[in-house]
Amino acid sequence: MAEQSFNIPVAKPWMDDREVAAASRPILSGWVTQGPEVAAFEREFAELVGAPHACAVANCTVALHLALLAVGTRPGDEIITVSHSFIATANSVRYCQATPVFVDIQPYTYNMDPLRIERVITPKTRAILCVHQMGMPCDMASILEVARRHSLPVIEDAACATGSELRWQGAWEKIGKPHGDIACFSFHPRKVVTTGDGGMLTTAHPEWDKQFRMWRQHTMSVPDTVRHGAREVIFESYPALGYNYRMTDIQAAVGREQLKRLPEIIARRREVAQRYREGLATIPGLSLPHEPEWARSNWQSFCVRLPDQCDQRQVMQDMLDAGVATRRGIMCAHREPAYQQEPWSCGKGPGNCNCPSGTCAELAESEQAQDKGLLLPLYTQITTEEQDYVIARLAQACARAGAS
Repeated sequence: MAEQSFNIPVAKPWMDDREVAAASRPILSGWVTQGPEVAAFEREFAELVGAPHACAVANCTVALHLALLAVGTRPGDEIITVSHSFIATANSVRYCQATPVFVDIQPYTYNMDPLRIERVITPKTRAILCVHQMGMPCDMASILEVARRHSLPVIEDAACATGSELRWQGAWEKIGKPHGDIACFSFHPRKVVTTGDGGMLTTAHPEWDKQFRMWRQHTMSVPDTVRHGAREVIFESYPALGYNYRMTDIQAAVGREQLKRLPEIIARRREVAQRYREGLATIPGLSLPHEPEWARSNWQSFCVRLPDQCDQRQVMQDMLDAGVATRRGIMCAHREPAYQQEPWSCGKGPGNCNCPSGTCAELAESEQAQDKGLLLPLYTQITTEEQDYVIARLAQACARAGAS
């Protein structure tokens, strides 16, 4: 009998006729831009994570931009963050004409190392922008301890972390409560909840939430939802510079349906992650991701660290030839061509501190995570047979690399 062939993607959104039906509501209503569905999605998301305020926007990148503006980021300021993240994290800092100051990560949580923050704080530091990388909660208690000591706001890049939890003062709480000052989420198709694209800001500060809502709609003084329902003519004004950062009602309707699925999505992803742990444990030299005892990841991604003798590109090609898609470890912004031109710092001075191009001694763990990390297929619908096949193909690829 011929061996079964597989074509396994690295990720796949879980959507069906329920999302189709949800999207039809605003389409048939005639109100398809930001309106009642967005308002309902915001209420339901705020209730889910336990946040006083939630504001929907076009994507997580613009959420980060608005969060940085809200905490007062100005040209010439410095924002402490990580290079080891999707480039949107650093880009949002540059949108404000501020300088990202990169600190290194912990090697197996892939998150900001709190012990490295204080040494890069300067009079120009405006805020700390931490990242819950791949859905793994970062050490908020330690980060906030440093931040509060220096009176710095904390913004959480929670793009990947919808549904993730951390133990906070003895109780399990959702990322986004927020524990810092503002948390920013993504609903890109690679995330556990998707609206096609979209974002959300959560905060406990009512004045910031009000500002987000103004900014996202060009600072329009009277929302169109109010204007269109008024019995008298209203002329709106635009008192300050704003942006077109709105979410559509079509997206929000889909998001509301996705939130209903979230408990099942998270439970399934945790099952898949545990099976990976069990199945990959026997591969010599392969390192598995670490989940601290105070964290519960949503397992947006499952990132392993390849054995020293393995060439990342070759392993990925071997897997792809076998019908298994993978992704390399999370990128480092400071190694990208854009940041050979844009200003950045690692706390040792401007630029890459005279290190060779594409490297920085202060960011060694970040670079290693990119060069040796491998993201495996993980999605709600992956079958046991498909997952076993991924495990077997990775074992085979690593063994081949060790023998060469």
